[in-house]
Amino acid sequence: MRERTLAIILAGGKGTRLEPLTTDRAKPAVPFGGSYRIIDFTLSNCVNSELLQILVLTQYKSHSVDKHLDLGWKQYFPRELGPFLNVVPPQHRIEGEYYRGTADAVYQNLDAIIEAQSDTVLVLAGDHVYTMDYRSMIRFHRESRADVTIGAYRIPTAEAAGQFGVIEVNPEQRVIGFQEKPRQPIPIPGDQSHSLASMGIYVFSTKFLIEILRTNAAIKGGGYDFGHNILPQIYPTQRVYAYSFCSPTGEQMYWRDVGTIDSYFEAHQDLLQPVSPFKWRDRRWPIRTYKPNLPPPLLLSSAGNDASALSNCIVCAGTVIQDAHISGSIVSHECVIHPGACLEDTLLLGRVEIGAGARLRRTIVDKDCRIPANAQIGYSVDADRARGFTVSAGNVTVVPRGYQGT
Repeated sequence: MRERTLAIILAGGKGTRLEPLTTDRAKPAVPFGGSYRIIDFTLSNCVNSELLQILVLTQYKSHSVDKHLDLGWKQYFPRELGPFLNVVPPQHRIEGEYYRGTADAVYQNLDAIIEAQSDTVLVLAGDHVYTMDYRSMIRFHRESRADVTIGAYRIPTAEAAGQFGVIEVNPEQRVIGFQEKPRQPIPIPGDQSHSLASMGIYVFSTKFLIEILRTNAAIKGGGYDFGHNILPQIYPTQRVYAYSFCSPTGEQMYWRDVGTIDSYFEAHQDLLQPVSPFKWRDRRWPIRTYKPNLPPPLLLSSAGNDASALSNCIVCAGTVIQDAHISGSIVSHECVIHPGACLEDTLLLGRVEIGAGARLRRTIVDKDCRIPANAQIGYSVDADRARGFTVSAGNVTVVPRGYQGT
């Protein structure tokens, strides 16, 4: 029997911490892993979990998300058989406002929630990288007779500070404390170096969700966000539980919020490990996407030269590489890399040309860029910033989309 759960994917955030990668696109549409968009992971989790009634709530710079879903995802949702994938921008049906927060986005679509006639509502972020069978969390929610269940992840306390909602639970996993992005997170009892963070994944009993959103909307100054406003108010009196994201053996699974340049870069480096902590290549849990019809990659060696040297790399379709040295890097589709170029820990996001003799280190190059011959990027913070590039706190240089170096 198919799950009677409506999935709502929040895909409307500005993604300011990922700029310039989000200057022209919504964060869920940012390329990832050479072949994917970030939102593909959440959508694949839904399809693999047999959750086939989905609302995608968009807002800022949504054209890239809309186009990607239309090209790559609508085929999996034959409406006449019951499944649907609906992209829902702000409808201005309530107070004429845009989405003002996570809870407000869901509240503005109460009519769609009621129409779906689901038992539970699964609220998801469209900008996280992970694989998860949501059915396990939904089953835990029902067995606990919870009003709301929060996806929880164990992370270093220092990492949680100011970045994540932090949860306290009793031995039965019932929530007894909730702090939204505290400066001094409460650690896990018996483990002072780690805290239990909210993943921004929620399972609500549908009736409770409708009631709490209507009640909150009626309160002047009630706020618009689940983490900031609603969860801290309801956990003392309602049945709020935490679901730890672990394997059946108790091992914590891979999950990344790739909301900053450094976390985005580090998540890509995770893909390139000899034994990756992220099991993204598991054929039993396929990651689906839209892939254009392109020829396979081509590696060329000129007469008298050594062949291109590649190590710990991903090279995607349509790419041509000649006499180049590439390590710890991901080369997306339709790139051209000329002789003598050297890429070290670098991400090319598609249709990038690297000139002869150019050297790039710890660099992200967005789509449709041309790096001139003999250029050096990632070797001098001052030189990179002088050329208008962004350099992150972790010294990752980002070349913006469309750059045409001279």
